Amino acid sequence: MDRNEVRRAWDAVAETYAARRDPDGSDAALIDDLCDALASDPRVATDGDDPLVLDVGCGDGARTLANLPPGSVGLDVSRRGLDLAGETVPDARLVHGEMSALPFAADRFDAITAYHAVFHVERERHPTVYDEFARVLRPGGRLLATLPSGRFETVRRGWMGGEMFFSAPGRERTLDQLRAAGFADIETRTATDPLGSSTEFVFATLAGDSAPDGGAEPGATDP
Repeated sequence: MDRNEVRRAWDAVAETYAARRDPDGSDAALIDDLCDALASDPRVATDGDDPLVLDVGCGDGARTLANLPPGSVGLDVSRRGLDLAGETVPDARLVHGEMSALPFAADRFDAITAYHAVFHVERERHPTVYDEFARVLRPGGRLLATLPSGRFETVRRGWMGGEMFFSAPGRERTLDQLRAAGFADIETRTATDPLGSSTEFVFATLAGDSAPDGGAEPGATDP
């Protein structure tokens, strides 16, 4: 599936997915750990305000965005998903966009969450996605993301009553890609995902005194 097909697929299943996901669970509890880490990290520049967190692939917002600090930003490729997120998390800032070309300036966010999101992008583009995460994070910024356990690329037909694209290079390759993008202090944990399965997640910190080169995407804007 190309990017437009994935977008249309998510628009088609967004309501069913929102209805079937459990808004609670141990993967949602990981967000509390992320927020605690942000609150105690002197490298995170919050200027006395709540940390600014970007939720990549926010969908309807119930699982992650609703548990993030007020004013967090939700990004999704599906406009229908964003419509649902607007109902679920009315105080969030919602942006339509694609994670391999984030429409934000560099050094913008204190943290990124990416739950069950990156593996809907072709695995060849995953390094670009992680480079984009590093670009928009401030130095010392945190990442909390799903860590795919296997190597796969497939279209699952009948998924949520529609079809969906899944792609990943494998667990160790993903960890290598995160390190190559500048992430360090990598820790993994296993938690329950929205549909009741056990899934591994990764906590990581953007290393270095400055964000990786590359600057903002043309036309990038602050949320």
